[in-house]
Amino acid sequence: MGVGWPAVAPADNLTAVRLESERLVLEPLRPEHADELAPVLDDVALHRFIGGEPPGLEDLRARFARQARGRSPDGRAWWLNWVVRERATHGPIGTVQATVSASETDPTAELAWVIASPDQGRGFAKEATALVATWLRTRGVSRLRAHIHPQHEASMAVARSVGMAPTEVVVDGEIRWES
Repeated sequence: MGVGWPAVAPADNLTAVRLESERLVLEPLRPEHADELAPVLDDVALHRFIGGEPPGLEDLRARFARQARGRSPDGRAWWLNWVVRERATHGPIGTVQATVSASETDPTAELAWVIASPDQGRGFAKEATALVATWLRTRGVSRLRAHIHPQHEASMAVARSVGMAPTEVVVDGEIRWES
C-alpha cells in the first residue's frame, strides 16, 4: 500500500491515480461513474451530519463532470476525487476527495469521504482515506484537513486514523481537524 510512489513537489501537476489496498480499489472519478454511484449515494442517512439531500442523477453527473476537471476554475486548487470500490465485488461503496491548495504556507489537502450506509462500520472509510493521505504525503502535501460535525464520531475516528486532531476552528458548525 503506497510503496514506490516518488515524492515530488506539490507544484507539479497533481492528478488522481488508481490506488489499491488489500480490500479496496480507488479509481479516479469520471462523469460516467454517476450512473453506478447514484444508487449508492441516494441515501438520506448519508446527509444526517452534513445536511441537504441526496443529489439526483443529473446533478451528480454535472458535479462529477466539474470534479473530473482536476483543477478549480481559478487554478489555485487541485480537485482529486476517487470512487471507492470493494475489491472482492468491484462494486462502488463510496467516494473520497481531496482538494489540494498550495496557496497556504504548507500545501494543504482538504479531505472528505462518504461510504454507503450498508458498508459503514467495516473500516472502509479509514482504509480509503489512509490510501489517499499516504499518496498525498508522498506527493509533497504536508498538511491534511477535514471539517467534521461535532457529533460524527465515525468521521472523527477516520480523521484520527490519518493523524488529524481537532482544532478550535469551527466552520458552518463543523470542527476543523488538521494534521
